[in-house]
Amino acid sequence: MDSNDDCLTNCELDEYESGDDRDLVDMQEDKYCYEVLGSKEIVTDMLKKITSINTILQVPNTVTRILLHHFNWDEDKLLEKFYTENRAVLFNEARIVDPASIGNSNNKLSVGSTEDCDICMNPLSKDSMTGLECEHQFCGDCWNQYLSMKVMDEGECLTIACPAHKCDILVDDTTAMTMIQDPEVKAKYQHLITQSFVEYNRLLKWCPTPDCNRAIKVQYVDCKPVTCDCGQTFCFKCNEKWHAPILCDYLRKWLKKLENDSASLAWVELNTKKCPSCFAIIEKNGGCNHMTCKKCKHEFCWICNEKWKQHNDLYKCNRYREEKEAQGIDSTKLQLKRYLFHSERYMNHMNSLKLEKNLYEAVEKKAREYQVMRMSWAECQFLRNAVSALCQCRQTLMYTYAFAYYLEKSNQTTIFEDNQQDLEKATETLSHYLEKDIENEELNEIKRKVQDKTSYCEQRRKALEDHVSEGYDKDWWSHLNIV
Repeated sequence: MDSNDDCLTNCELDEYESGDDRDLVDMQEDKYCYEVLGSKEIVTDMLKKITSINTILQVPNTVTRILLHHFNWDEDKLLEKFYTENRAVLFNEARIVDPASIGNSNNKLSVGSTEDCDICMNPLSKDSMTGLECEHQFCGDCWNQYLSMKVMDEGECLTIACPAHKCDILVDDTTAMTMIQDPEVKAKYQHLITQSFVEYNRLLKWCPTPDCNRAIKVQYVDCKPVTCDCGQTFCFKCNEKWHAPILCDYLRKWLKKLENDSASLAWVELNTKKCPSCFAIIEKNGGCNHMTCKKCKHEFCWICNEKWKQHNDLYKCNRYREEKEAQGIDSTKLQLKRYLFHSERYMNHMNSLKLEKNLYEAVEKKAREYQVMRMSWAECQFLRNAVSALCQCRQTLMYTYAFAYYLEKSNQTTIFEDNQQDLEKATETLSHYLEKDIENEELNEIKRKVQDKTSYCEQRRKALEDHVSEGYDKDWWSHLNIV
């Protein structure tokens, strides 16, 4: 990998700095070690792996890179095969020629002799021809055109085979970087190599944020939250946004069901409802579910339509009540009813989450007002932290309904529902205060109340997630066999 290696190894490793200003990173991350790698760190990590393995294999770097890719960058698997299997078979399966099998003589022609290019058929001097270990020879122009087409038109870099008919020997990085003439094509080739290193390595994942070129590196794969330096928190195992308390497999089933059954959810009106008292049409324009009818002043819950005051002691709208088939209800209808109950609440929290993200702009404006009133920028961060906590709680609540849909009833599910109820009440209280009550308080009182409510929300979210996590560890949860 001569020219390619030179280009890559000159990239100096920037010292890794973790993001100290991450907003409300999940506590479970402390138990899951990972690194955030930028573009240079990714290249450096790849080269370290190649160099480390090459101390054992003793082959050119480019050959090591192809072998590692063949085993999805699993060094242990490569070394196991290297020591336990026939060496010739290993290299043949990786579609490269074993350097140890290449003799000193490559059927070289005498000095000044000519040979026909296998593509354009022009007779050229042997010195102007280039071939792989398979000994198929091509001129520089044909190599350049062939490789440029593969890289730019087909986005290939890993499986570019020798141009000869029915020859599947892979083009090595040294040959590719030597024969490609356009710097733009060379840059893309190197980018594709780096990209493949992340995509085929089970211990690396790209950050899902658009245009973010960072990757997360872990020591083992698990369903755990990781946070990129850009602020995006996602599940390392499935690459979706962090989805506690539901596991990846059940989230996948849930999202597929939502997609397939979207037509049957059309009747669920997320943005408008009738007041249960005077039947006036009410539009929901914030995340808070504590609604007050402007016409008759009736206060009710957006989710269950019950009087809001009943939520103080008799908060039950998070609990699904099973009805028995013995009551004459068809099992298919029961399952549909169960699905609609959980999906409506899931979608409602999703909608509230979208609306509450608009609060960031509002609190930034409020923070600027407070700074005029002699409060420092750092002292104003309690508002932004509150919105971050609110959004995180709302996202957790959203996934609790997907989790509960597949959950079989037990004593532990009752505790889960109690925790869900507490978190829901705390979230609605904070949401209501930030959206409606914050204008009517003194500055010091606002700060105290916001910090208290934020802290309580975080405590309730952690209690819920810890209980579910303990349930996974102790096999408390049984899942229903439903689609």
